[in-house]
Amino acid sequence: MIQSTSGDGFLAALPQLSSLDVNNRRVLVRVDFNVPLRPDGTVRDDTRIRAALPTIKALRDRGARLILASHLGRPKGAVTPELTLEPVGAKLAELLECEVRLPDEVVGDAVRKLVLDTRAGQIVLLENLRFHPGEKANDPEFAAALANLCDLYVNDAFGTCHRAHASVVGVPERVHERAPGLLLERELKALGRVVQNPEHPFVAVVGGAKVSDKLTVLLAVIQRLKQGDSLLIGGAMANTFLAAQGVKVGASLHEGDRLSDCRTVIRRAEARGVNVELPVDLRLGADLKGSLSRTIVVEPDTALDADEMALDIGPDTVGRFASRIRAAKMLFWNGPMGLFENPAFARGTLGVAEAVAACPGFTVIGGGDSVAAVRENGLAERVDHISTGGGASLEMIEGKTLPGVAALLSR
Repeated sequence: MIQSTSGDGFLAALPQLSSLDVNNRRVLVRVDFNVPLRPDGTVRDDTRIRAALPTIKALRDRGARLILASHLGRPKGAVTPELTLEPVGAKLAELLECEVRLPDEVVGDAVRKLVLDTRAGQIVLLENLRFHPGEKANDPEFAAALANLCDLYVNDAFGTCHRAHASVVGVPERVHERAPGLLLERELKALGRVVQNPEHPFVAVVGGAKVSDKLTVLLAVIQRLKQGDSLLIGGAMANTFLAAQGVKVGASLHEGDRLSDCRTVIRRAEARGVNVELPVDLRLGADLKGSLSRTIVVEPDTALDADEMALDIGPDTVGRFASRIRAAKMLFWNGPMGLFENPAFARGTLGVAEAVAACPGFTVIGGGDSVAAVRENGLAERVDHISTGGGASLEMIEGKTLPGVAALLSR
């Protein structure tokens, strides 16, 4: 289990990329090229493609015949032209300044011939894995077809390691020589440090929409915290915590059936001497696309109007959160503090991002909007580790074994 081994110790149990003999051999690399596309089909954000470049370049430099495999979107097991990996292949070719060949299918005779004809240093990018229903179902025949394309297997797609899909677990079960890529190694090392060697004061910042999505994570994090550590809760999930304390949250997104769970989280945190910080002020709006209507201070008898929604934490809350963050020796952040996609309600998330960037301790961020907040504001270089997998990072923080990582362990 990941939770019983430190980050470095767990990596020591895995085969190393540098130990593989890849010269003139076919290497299937599971990458995460699930990138956003523009309406015209071109790549809007190439962050995930760039994240895979170190592994791809390292293997090319050593003479590997590369076969890259990824999913894109949710085509539900059917060929969906707007989700083809063709624009991804074009962007990769641009970044590497080399040809990237893309077959019309995921597997099949034509694909196998193209792969067999590939020479050392050349790259084939398979079509969208999820065009085939066998990918998500971890179908043995589909996994075997992928495995038959290669001599070695490398997983560099941390963002999919919590999924027991064919390309993630089925292929490495059938390929004797396998290893994590450089990106996956970095993820395991950074998150392993947070899980196994937390430094105190430790600050966990958790946001997002639903308590139900992150309840097990919250409870697992509390078990790792000590007296003087802090749990900072923002986003729409904070509305449910406030409702559990008697605040009338109006039309705000919240889960009325999770109030007792919120009380349990607070009770367990307080029993360990952990500081739980909830919003002390809120930015309100009348609808998701509108502008700020007012900012209110949160009191025990606070009641929002029936048509009002809490859409961001207020400036006083940002200040309180920042104070905790500045004192942290280690910090993990997942989830926005408000409706980040609307500029009127982005200030809370941006304020936390600035505080995290200035934090003197070891900082880790996982989750789309949290990552976007630091990247879009030029703060990414000041964060120790930005995870490429929101769901996978949460499961690792929770202490779960990631199927894609377990599949790489030597038999």
